[in-house]
Amino acid sequence: MKIDYFLVGLVLAVIVGVLLPAIGADNGLLRLDLVAEFGICGVFFLYGLSLAPQKMLHGLRNVRLHVLVQLLTFAIFPAVVLGAQFLTDGYLPEPLEIGLFYVAALPSTVSSSVAMVSLARGNVPGAIFNATLSSLIGVVITPAWMAWYMQGVGQSVPFLPTLGKVALLVLLPIVIGQIARIWLGGWAQRNGYWTKHVDRVIILAIVLNSISDATVSGVWENYEPTILIETAVAAIALFAVVYAISIALARLTRMGRDDEIALAFCGSKKSLAVGVPLAPVIFGNMPEIGLIILPIILFHFFQLIIVSALAARYARGAPVPA
Repeated sequence: MKIDYFLVGLVLAVIVGVLLPAIGADNGLLRLDLVAEFGICGVFFLYGLSLAPQKMLHGLRNVRLHVLVQLLTFAIFPAVVLGAQFLTDGYLPEPLEIGLFYVAALPSTVSSSVAMVSLARGNVPGAIFNATLSSLIGVVITPAWMAWYMQGVGQSVPFLPTLGKVALLVLLPIVIGQIARIWLGGWAQRNGYWTKHVDRVIILAIVLNSISDATVSGVWENYEPTILIETAVAAIALFAVVYAISIALARLTRMGRDDEIALAFCGSKKSLAVGVPLAPVIFGNMPEIGLIILPIILFHFFQLIIVSALAARYARGAPVPA
């Protein structure tokens, strides 16, 4: 596997945010609070600009696959986390438990899911359709899940005001990006390499800003360093359980190999590209936001490593084309 600079950047953003918070905190050396504030719209504008509706609609007919992917993403994932938290009875600190449920409430990834399904020689049109549909559904479902969950733990995230902010900062830029495809679609396709990296840099800036702000507010002083290992183990376990459920569902419904790959990869992955920019919109100025986004950072890191290995294994076992 080649080392992805984005994964390295995520690790460095966490380290710098903890050890040198003055660099990335609000009003700090890099003024990343301004990047985070305006970058949210930029990330979702680029997503709308790069979203090709005709590719999504190509896989429309496979209803069974679509229902199962969305069921895994927005129902089974949250149920697994809720069940685990009930059984462990508050083993992890509350901000991390919120963060793990936030992982469960997020939509699936788009680019990496499609890339991994393609590498494994699975149902690529089905992956494109479901990953894209998941992101669009998540604009409403993710804030709704978090408003319900936060109320249950004694925190307030008013649903309608949050949904209004999501519509303004997330949905509107996506719509503008889609409209802009009329004029910029060809340019976006030719320069997809660079737009992807702009998107990644903005996400890294938001991560560094959130972690730095958490450090400045003293959040990390309340926890031992082992909390990072415990969160990593929880993230890996969550992925493993949902992946196992996805394979079981595929076998139970007698899916073909191609659909099984699409279901397993799209249904078990979560989007850091949506989760990080959306977090400030949902959680506002909560001082624990750096801790809340830590599970999605770790989940993203490990899901890419694990799914890359799984995709290579599927590819080795793929039938040779006639």
